Amino acid sequence: MLVDDQQMVRAGFRMILEAESDVTVVGEAANGAEAVEMVGRANPDVILMDVRMPKMDGIEACQIICADATVTARVMMLTTFDLDDHVHAALRAGASGFMLKDAPAEQLVDGIRIIAEGNALLAPSVTQALIDEIARRPVGQPEAFPGIGKLTDRELEVIKLMSRGMSNNEIAKELFLGEATIKTHVGRVLAKLGARDRVQAVVAAYESGLVLPGSQ
Repeated sequence: MLVDDQQMVRAGFRMILEAESDVTVVGEAANGAEAVEMVGRANPDVILMDVRMPKMDGIEACQIICADATVTARVMMLTTFDLDDHVHAALRAGASGFMLKDAPAEQLVDGIRIIAEGNALLAPSVTQALIDEIARRPVGQPEAFPGIGKLTDRELEVIKLMSRGMSNNEIAKELFLGEATIKTHVGRVLAKLGARDRVQAVVAAYESGLVLPGSQ
């Protein structure tokens, strides 16, 4: 589902996506309020959501949609800005990805597939903006994130490597374990932290002080 207040932008996205055999555009909305009203009918797998829109912005709409247990759609935020407050607010609202509108078409399509498969996606510049923004905030207290205390030593190793942007395969090589084993550890980390995906788990790791920006 495409959510953007500019009709020409939606038309451009539709043209790109409908050229793909495995992607179907099931609906369009011109603002966040329309998206919230439409999502139940359209039943999309992925929502491409603009940040700045009239009536209701994308972050508020994302928060409402992600808080609805009946909605399975995953949200990828799209914007011409990689502003820190947008990134952090969107991820806190439940977004599973954040890309810039000027990303190449193939990256947009690949991003949709990544999100649809249940993974998370951040453009490199956005990842750095998120880390920089968190670095300026006071370090949180671990007790504010009770799930952190439930992690085993191995799971702590895994989330720290996740916070460095490593994939399951890269973590497996780093820890000399099988990729299937790492996938199991990642799943347990997400469950204990109550995180929808890897991105939200990494946000919790930074905000709790478990991982410090710039640490290895």
